[in-house]
Amino acid sequence: MRKNAKQEPFVFNKKQQDAVEISVKETCQIRNYKLLAINVRTNHLHAVVSAKSKPDIIVNGFKSHATRKLRERYLVLKEDRIWSRGGSRRYLWKSKYVGIAIDYVLYGQGKMDFE
Repeated sequence: MRKNAKQEPFVFNKKQQDAVEISVKETCQIRNYKLLAINVRTNHLHAVVSAKSKPDIIVNGFKSHATRKLRERYLVLKEDRIWSRGGSRRYLWKSKYVGIAIDYVLYGQGKMDFE
């Protein structure tokens, strides 16, 4: 992927991370998703969501709304490619696995460089 990339990987600063988190929360509210956990990192985000939608639809909604929010706030340039293709999408069928995923998202990522 890196070899075929047209630009360097995008790295979020704190303001950009905050905007992405706000946009994910807004998307969940608008689409009636239940956001169980979120952690916006410097180059990606993790979220645990309960919804009656397929994961691809959820992820695409997060990416498009976050991009729009970042551009509205002039936190990225119009030509910036923020997201890579793909992303991990997992169905969590048992509450035990939902709990493990929430714990990982909230506490298993380590600290940020600016914390």
